[in-house]
Amino acid sequence: MQTGTALTPAQLVRIFDRPGPRYTSYPTAVEFTDTFGEQPYLAKLDEAAHAADDPLSLYVHLPFCQARCSFCGCSVIITEKRYVAARYLEYLHRELEMVAARLGGRRRVVQYHWGGGTPTYLAPAQMEALHGQVLRHFDLAGDAEQAIEVDPRVTTREQLDLLRRLGFNRLSIGVQDFSPEVQDAINRHQTEAATRELYADARSIGFQSINFDLVYGLPQQTPDSFARTLASVVELRPDRLAVYSYAHVPWIKGNQKRIEVKDLPPAELKFELFTRALEAFVGAGYRQVGMDHFALPEDELALASEARVLHRNFMGYTTRPAPDQIGVGVTSIGDVRGAYAQNTKKLSTYYACLDAGRLPTEKGLVLTAEDKLRRHVITQLMCNFVVDARDTGRRFGIDFHRHFAAELEVLQAPNGPVTFGFVRVSPEGVEVLPPGRRFVRNVCMAFDEYLRRHAAKPVFSRTV
Repeated sequence: MQTGTALTPAQLVRIFDRPGPRYTSYPTAVEFTDTFGEQPYLAKLDEAAHAADDPLSLYVHLPFCQARCSFCGCSVIITEKRYVAARYLEYLHRELEMVAARLGGRRRVVQYHWGGGTPTYLAPAQMEALHGQVLRHFDLAGDAEQAIEVDPRVTTREQLDLLRRLGFNRLSIGVQDFSPEVQDAINRHQTEAATRELYADARSIGFQSINFDLVYGLPQQTPDSFARTLASVVELRPDRLAVYSYAHVPWIKGNQKRIEVKDLPPAELKFELFTRALEAFVGAGYRQVGMDHFALPEDELALASEARVLHRNFMGYTTRPAPDQIGVGVTSIGDVRGAYAQNTKKLSTYYACLDAGRLPTEKGLVLTAEDKLRRHVITQLMCNFVVDARDTGRRFGIDFHRHFAAELEVLQAPNGPVTFGFVRVSPEGVEVLPPGRRFVRNVCMAFDEYLRRHAAKPVFSRTV
């Protein structure tokens, strides 16, 4: 990978590897407080109801898994007691009804996603009933993105047939790594044959948009073992690929304490692992999209990236932006009328709130005008690698270069991204150049007003 400098990867890692957000949102979730609860969220839903013609995004969190992977950073509930999921769905149906009632006639959904956990933990009848509840309260646009995360270890052909019949048009298949040694280390045993079988079934049923999730930086990963996984993935040729950096945050996710730090690849090796992925996928004709995604040239994600109109929300990169996102289920996050609202993480509290006729909003944040400005800048960098100074100034009523003078100085400082040819700062704005896309999180951090508050305690994973 070209770095734009004569520095070695080891030198670049020493300069740029530091704790930093992934910017699935700005401000990030660590800024949410319990001063934002049900009543402020209800007020925001009422406000959203007045924008009746605007579309919505809808995220449904299904937290159940049969076993816990030791690397997992998701909000999951491990149980083999199927009645637990049945009870959860009853309450989820109630929440859907309450939220929809508050939104009044605003029902059109353009992006609809089931995440987890393992959504295909549910039995086919449960999946059909849940989707039916969604359709009772919301209208899915004819071209809506209907996506679901699936696990080859538990997903059946019957479930795939049902999902296709219900209108789901995008699958995200968890792969992580095909190496048996890595799978042993992360407690996730998934044969390549099982993944290939699920992929073939999905194609034969008619799914035309399939994504694979890979993770680099896992314990026992080596460049050679990861290269074998990459070769298998290239051979299968999914439409999209997400190549995530493993975030080792055992102070947040206790299950990660089972992973020995000594078994994790050091930062320089992680850098090489991502470089292998970048070279393999670009060499196979994929386009790099955003920070860590790849897509075939004809895929709408790649087309949006080329046109610099790609968007990003809590569900990931998208080509169907909506001004408001509704999240339902434990831990889910909504983004409504300039406020983030997150549901409680405890199942018992979730049930108690709904039993009392209350929405289970536990915390959130109302964005300030400055938050919205900086969110725009960071989102543009994370999605399209460009911030247009004139457009940003017009949108927010500022002089871009004067307002961000200190931030631009940081970018252009010695050992800053500009120095190494990673970023171009010009009268037109800020552009992350191809060699610098690997370090786009570091570029965004220059515009983050909240970071200095967390300097003394571990909060974020490392940027490399």
